[in-house]
Amino acid sequence: MFDLVALIKTAGYLGLFGIVFAESGLLLGFFLPGDSLLFTAGFLASQGYLNIWILAISTFFAAILGDNFGYAMGKKFGPKIFKKEDSFLFHRDHLERARVFYEKHGGKTIVLARFLPVIRTFVPILAGVGNMRYKDFVFFNIFGAVIWAIGMTWLGYFLGNTIPNADQYIVPIVIAIVILSSLPTITHFLVHLIRNKQAPRS
Repeated sequence: MFDLVALIKTAGYLGLFGIVFAESGLLLGFFLPGDSLLFTAGFLASQGYLNIWILAISTFFAAILGDNFGYAMGKKFGPKIFKKEDSFLFHRDHLERARVFYEKHGGKTIVLARFLPVIRTFVPILAGVGNMRYKDFVFFNIFGAVIWAIGMTWLGYFLGNTIPNADQYIVPIVIAIVILSSLPTITHFLVHLIRNKQAPRS
């Protein structure tokens, strides 16, 4: 938690913009702490370390631009991405999980994926690979960015301003956010693992 606070204070607005952009659309951004980062940044804004308006607006545009970059990359390099061998920064299992999620939930995946670590990085790429109509993609992209980037930062700001001695509770709150945001991905992994073990072997 202290490292996260130190990261935000050191990175500033430009650094936070880069982190959100990378997690939203770059393959190497899947390990970044998006939800907890935004919430904690909002909380720090309530304590006077950042301006909440600059924070919310900059991360909002970072999220939109990051997803657009991912969409463009998927549209241009789709076949090569699917054929790429596994590496430290790229693993086809991540892409496959995002593909299944995308097929199940359709356009609203762009919104839902904002709150799912790992999956949120690969979904815009899949939208480009699948030739999703750009007009539809932009709509869901903006809507998702409003709920995620603006919503999470303002949630941290609101709690920081309304809860007495909120700094005493920030650590458990952020831990809860990390756990809740990770549950869908962990659940999917466990279900996939159980099904593979139960599947009859040829």
